[in-house]
Amino acid sequence: MAADFDLVIRNGTLADGTGGPLREADIAVKDGRVAAVGAVSGTGAEEIDARHRLVTPGFVDVHTHYDGQAIWSEELAPSSAHGVTTAVMGNCGVGFAPCRKQDHDMLINVMEGVEDIPGVVMAEGLPWDWETFPQYLDRVEQGRRDIDVAAYLPHSPLRVYVMGERGARQEPATEADLAQMRALTREAMQAGALGFATSRLSIHKTADGGSIPSFDADVQELREICMGMTDVGKGTLQIVLDAFRGWDAEYPIIDDLVAASGRPATFTLASGNEGPPRWRRVLEMMEMSKAAGRQITAQVMPRPIGLIGGLELSVHPFILCPSWEKIAQLPLAEKVQAMRDPAMRTALLSETPAEGHPFNALGRNWRWMFPLDNPPNYAPTPDMSFAAMAAAQGTTPEALVYDRFINTGGKGMFLATLGNFEDGKLDSAYEMLMHPDCVPALGDGGAHYGAICDASYSTFLLDHWVRNATDKSIDVAQAIHMLSAKSARAVGLTDRGILAVGAKADINVIDMDRLSIALPHIARDLPAGGRRLDQKATGYDATIVSGSIIRRFDEATGARPGRLVRGAAH
Repeated sequence: MAADFDLVIRNGTLADGTGGPLREADIAVKDGRVAAVGAVSGTGAEEIDARHRLVTPGFVDVHTHYDGQAIWSEELAPSSAHGVTTAVMGNCGVGFAPCRKQDHDMLINVMEGVEDIPGVVMAEGLPWDWETFPQYLDRVEQGRRDIDVAAYLPHSPLRVYVMGERGARQEPATEADLAQMRALTREAMQAGALGFATSRLSIHKTADGGSIPSFDADVQELREICMGMTDVGKGTLQIVLDAFRGWDAEYPIIDDLVAASGRPATFTLASGNEGPPRWRRVLEMMEMSKAAGRQITAQVMPRPIGLIGGLELSVHPFILCPSWEKIAQLPLAEKVQAMRDPAMRTALLSETPAEGHPFNALGRNWRWMFPLDNPPNYAPTPDMSFAAMAAAQGTTPEALVYDRFINTGGKGMFLATLGNFEDGKLDSAYEMLMHPDCVPALGDGGAHYGAICDASYSTFLLDHWVRNATDKSIDVAQAIHMLSAKSARAVGLTDRGILAVGAKADINVIDMDRLSIALPHIARDLPAGGRRLDQKATGYDATIVSGSIIRRFDEATGARPGRLVRGAAH
């Protein structure tokens, strides 16, 4: 006898994504959609007993960089291991389309510098069988993958496509340039772009140290491009503002663009570790924008914004020392052996690092650097920093880190906390997360392969702020709302993020008692043998995309139901 449904999840505790109270309910799925919620009497071709489990919508990560990985890989890890069922890529205005053949190397240079994706990985892994942005979307749509992806039209490729070398050199756009960028934006929106993305951040540099094409683009240029979204009546602006110039100078730019275009916008917000809480002023300005009828959402990392360092990774304290060049190309075991030489130790501990990529300089921020062990501690206390430990032991932070590398066979990692760790606490992150116009984000999956592994933030939010919260906590229903419906709506996705009849059947079944995050590890599964940081989770009994189970008990099933989301209207 034929089953009534494709899948039935029974006896679960439902957090439906709306933020409403938890309730006991079954979920029935048919043809990729939620067919029933409540007491389901019909049978499923497949059934999951979710007794004592939390049943939630799939999570939506609105800030990733899977633009390349979505082409060369079928599994969008780490995100899909942490309950994410929809990932938005093309953020920060970097990506691979539109692009003419002669500009391939330039875009690789931009992506290598801004997003720490090795150039050889992109050269080997990208077929470049597209030129226009609609053609790139078509190429993404042809692929098989575990979760859904949506894509912004990125500013840097758009600018170079229209302006050539003038665009790469940040020269002002002419009226003709502006008209063409607006037309191409309109074309991208009609083809299914989720919106338009750009970056003004001064530390976003190319691999050779130059500014990215979109840096410091005139506001009139941004306005004209956003009007391409206005022309078709859809699309979200994603922008990284340059907090280093000051929020009072930068925030009015996003307010102006939203006012002129009538389109919603989302941007990156973080607190500094020291100094006055400037982020509170940003929240006040957002509230004024909202009162004027403008929709602006801030993206907030639920834990410290930072880098992971190590001898096998992109950043460590000795990488810019002159003597490091002598051993930089050696295999790890030989590096460690060379570091055991007293002469090498003396040199590396005494040398002044040379100048280099801004991220490398952050590898000596001793007060804000902490060991990262298993399980990883993303909320360390100030006495755990290398600066504090060195003072207590009567040594130097350099020596402590050096010995850590030697004693772990070069495998030891550290966390450099760069933001959201104000006064050594996560209180600022909590306050921002609880604001009605902020969403958890900035997982950066698909990028910073050798320095960042933040795609696990969803699991961290549930583990730290819900399950193990102390003085500050987030209600589980509210946390699920943040990770699902609230994030989806921030970028115009209205068909997912809740569990209601007719909604897309993206679902997590979570064992909160088992929920945990493992220490990041190095995987060497990129094109050309490239390495990336990956991070596993435990506690996800099932993750479901369009009714198909893509992960069961924290392991991939091999199912590939993921699709390209063409625009916010779909």
